Amino acid sequence: MGFFQHLAGDNAVAWSGGSEPGFEVNPSAIAAMSERGIDISREFAKPWTDEVVRAADVVVSMGCGDACPVFPGKRYLDWTLDDPAGQSVDAVRPIRDDIERRVRGLLDELGVPAQH
Repeated sequence: MGFFQHLAGDNAVAWSGGSEPGFEVNPSAIAAMSERGIDISREFAKPWTDEVVRAADVVVSMGCGDACPVFPGKRYLDWTLDDPAGQSVDAVRPIRDDIERRVRGLLDELGVPAQH
């Protein structure tokens, strides 16, 4: 969500949620995103809600499998990524960079110009 909001600006909206949200955002992820000038320190874990999924044009999951709500007619993408939980900032950087590439590709597919 951090990259999506940063790159899309006011041209699109993103929501973040999870099937089993934790209690806090990973400190290494906060540090790695901060290196890119993106502050995710105020984010918090939120569960998926049917309302959010129904309102979405695209639902991107990162390994929630059958726990994610599924509605007919929605576009779903499952991004298989290494889990950053418990990892150092050095280990999180490649995951961060992979997410940025995927978000840029998604914005391009959606016709949303990415800001720099």
